[in-house]
This record gives sequence, structure tokens and C-alpha cells, in this order.
Amino acid sequence: MEQIREDDNQEDWMSRLPEKLLDIPLTNLAIPGSHDAMSYCLDINSPLLRSESDTFRLLDGVFYCFTRPFIYRWATTQVINIVEQLQAGIRYFDLRVAHKQYDTSSELYFTHIIYTHATVIETLETVNLWLESHPKEIIILACRNFEGMSDELHEGFIYALKNIFRSKLCPVNETLVTLRRLWALGCQVVLSYEDPQSTIRHKELWPAIQYLWANKPNAEELIQYMECKKQLGRPEGFFVAGLNLTTDRCFIASNPQESLKTLTKKYWNRVQEWLKEQKPGAEPPCLNIIAGDFIGLLPICSLVISLNKKLL
Repeated sequence: MEQIREDDNQEDWMSRLPEKLLDIPLTNLAIPGSHDAMSYCLDINSPLLRSESDTFRLLDGVFYCFTRPFIYRWATTQVINIVEQLQAGIRYFDLRVAHKQYDTSSELYFTHIIYTHATVIETLETVNLWLESHPKEIIILACRNFEGMSDELHEGFIYALKNIFRSKLCPVNETLVTLRRLWALGCQVVLSYEDPQSTIRHKELWPAIQYLWANKPNAEELIQYMECKKQLGRPEGFFVAGLNLTTDRCFIASNPQESLKTLTKKYWNRVQEWLKEQKPGAEPPCLNIIAGDFIGLLPICSLVISLNKKLL
């Protein structure tokens, strides 16, 4: 299947929205998101996450040369870097943060089964530099998982986050989260932090954002799950509809020529048809953040952004 390229004109899409949409809460806009945003730079030689099962760890230890290519093919959900994702129009980033077992330093990495080459702080400093040159673009950073992180590591990480983004952080007590209001405040970052104790202590940290995850291997089951969720009504505040497909290890073992990329491309046309029918807004069946895999190979950003025309 030939690769489908994104539009190259999405990096300032928020600043170019029609006037009418500037006063609509961000929770009611359609916002493109990146699932497992940092998996483009996984380190194939890094340890498995400590949360992986003992059986899987044993298999990986004995059959390392066999398991690692499979892990890499199925754990990689993105192929362009975080700046390229920003330029493509992504404004929600699913960031899995962890501390490596037996690492005596306080360095943090991103994860998806294994760890990334990129470190967390260096990556977020790069994001901040991009925001400096795009002052009207608002991003949502969802920091999650936190495997291996002690209270001390949490506090050190939060201190670093505050130091990086400073006045760009949108306070949780801000009741009017619209583009016009955030521009007036100079805020560009909604920082979601999936650790309840930390969000209590720090007013800059937003609570975890609900992620609707179908955990299904094909388009029809994914769509059925999303339609069931829509019938229940949308959650309050920000929430994510994850269009990412998921398989189990039996499927992976029995389909050695497949990868997450080939599977995603295989079902893209059906997912795309469904996506075009969706609508943002405050009503019960409406969607907000829509996240997917392989940003840049599939036109997710342009499709999601175009849904906002339905609010005019």
C-alpha cells in the first residue's frame, strides 16, 4: 500500500481557526492526538519494562534475537519525531514515562514495552522551543504510567516540568479554556499527570484524561466499541477516542509477516470512513481528542481538524 502523506500546512492550525471557534472550549473542539507519541525512537536493546510478565521476560532472555524484532515491530506506533508530529498538527501527546530498573541516575525515559533512546527532559525542552515559535498553538501533554517512579522522582520531574514550561502552563482552576482566553493568558500547555497525589499537591497539574481504548484488532470491532461509548454520552472535560488497534501475543506469533503498521494500514479505509462522520461539540455523542497511530503516514490530523467545520 502506498504511503499517504499528511498536509504540510497544519503546524499553525489553531491560530487559523475561524473567529467563531476561538470562544468554544477546547474540550468541545476536535483535536488530533498521538498514541504512544514517543515510540518512534524505541531502543531495541533496552530492558523490558518491569511490569512485563515473568514468562515473557524468560522468553525474551532465551530467544532474544527472535523476540526483539517482534517487539520492535509491534511496539512502534509512530514513525515521525515529536517536532514533526507538532508540525503535522498533533496537539495531544500520550507520553508513557518511566525510570529504568537498576538505574542509579534520576534520568527518565519514555516507554512502550521497552524504553526509548530519547530522554524525557530533553524531549520536553525541544517541545518548549517549538512552542516559543508558535505562540498561538496549545498542546495537551498526558504524562502517564510512571513505572518505577518514587515520590522523590515524581517531585523532581514535576519541578523540571514547571521549570521548562513556566508561565505556559495552564492552571487547573482556569474555568474558561478557550483559544482566545489562553492566548490572553499566554498559556500553551495543558499538563495532565496520571498520579492523583501529585495533582493534589501541584495546581499546574491536570488530572488524568480519560482514554477510550477499544483493545481490538480490527476496524469493525474498534468502531463498535466507540459507538457503544458514544451512546453512553461523552465524559466531562477532555477525553480521548483512541483509534489505535491492539492485538494479543498469539496473533503476533501466528502472523510473523505482519506488524502494527501493516495492520493499521489494512483497516485504515474503514476507520477513515467512520472518522469523517464524527462531530465535535458538547452533545452526548460528540468526540473531543482523537488519537491514532502512524501520524504522517495516514492523514489523521487533517481529517480531525476538518471536523471542526461542523461547529460553524
